[in-house]
Amino acid sequence: MNGWAWLFWIGCAVVVYTYAGYGVLVYLWVHWRCPQRLQSPPPLADRDLPPLTLVVAAYNEAAVLPAKLHNSLELDYPRDRLDIVFVTDGSDDGSERLLQELPVSADVQMRVLHQPWRQGKLAAVARVMPTVTAPVTVYTDANAMLNREALRNIVKHYTDPTTGAVAGEKRVQFAQTAGAEGVGEGAYWRYESTLKRLDAALYSVVGAAGELFSIRTALYQLAPPDTILEDFYYSLQIAMRGFRVAYAPDAYAVEGHSASLGEEFKRKARNAAGGLQAIVRMPELLNPWRHGILSFQYVSHRVLRWTLAPLLLPVVFAANVALLQTGSLLYPVLMAGQLLFYGAAICGWLLEQLGVKIKLFYIPMYFCLMNYAVYAGALRLLRRRQSVVWEKVQRA
Repeated sequence: MNGWAWLFWIGCAVVVYTYAGYGVLVYLWVHWRCPQRLQSPPPLADRDLPPLTLVVAAYNEAAVLPAKLHNSLELDYPRDRLDIVFVTDGSDDGSERLLQELPVSADVQMRVLHQPWRQGKLAAVARVMPTVTAPVTVYTDANAMLNREALRNIVKHYTDPTTGAVAGEKRVQFAQTAGAEGVGEGAYWRYESTLKRLDAALYSVVGAAGELFSIRTALYQLAPPDTILEDFYYSLQIAMRGFRVAYAPDAYAVEGHSASLGEEFKRKARNAAGGLQAIVRMPELLNPWRHGILSFQYVSHRVLRWTLAPLLLPVVFAANVALLQTGSLLYPVLMAGQLLFYGAAICGWLLEQLGVKIKLFYIPMYFCLMNYAVYAGALRLLRRRQSVVWEKVQRA
């Protein structure tokens, strides 16, 4: 094989492994070697439930706070063991006053922390943690609604002393009329949830979503002040210290999809910048001789998505063009497949701008958006233009 052929096939192998092969490999591994690990721990009796603090960081979320408070109060957890903390730092939409005025029964332990300046979710959580005395802390977003049994289904995993954190499941709610931003995001998170379940069965989840995530309070460590993805950072730091991050698919947070492709791109670019920042700051996690299977999971599930795979997509395309001159029938067929895929993505995007939605194009569109966002996130990180303060994504 010539150089172009090597580039093409190695690139194809890395891309396929990143987006499909790793999932297939872990599925086969888990179902062959340790299928019992897919089982959830048994529920705890009320007397065995630990005290728990639920932290809700909310910036200018007055529109959803009544629903979030109602959702929090409806959670099936003994009220004498549940402390609810809302942090509304920097909010200027009356969030603090609204929470203080909403009716709450006397047996509810609830606090509202507020300061007039905004420093981001990382700083808000850092203000809360010194006041937390419960052994388990659960973090959730203001616009994410939890299922009634979520807290019970999280804490049962802590009966295993090797579990240092528990990631809940994120579910994206979208209407039948939703475009690529809704259908694509929903499909992505369904696939991601399947991978997390398999990762946890194999060893540990690598990275948790901030919509619903919990830790053993004693394991909390303050992240560097410019950390972009604090939940991702916390989960990896805990895993690096020898604890597992478990997965609780029966504890889930539901939120609406991004309001547009532009809003979803903004969210993806921020996540890519944060992921690349974490890769740079935690190089020891790339060492399999030190972290064993955790390094394998981290590289396969996270690192390749934010580095080699997006870089190799244009390389594979260029190599395929160069190989058309070899005379083999294989490369024209593969070229046609690439052109159809990227053409579908471009056509879908153009039609979306005109208000025409064709579901056949949604997955190619979302795949391209996701990978293009990595380039945008890398550029933001290099130019130091990605703030730790969350730029609110508009939800449908």
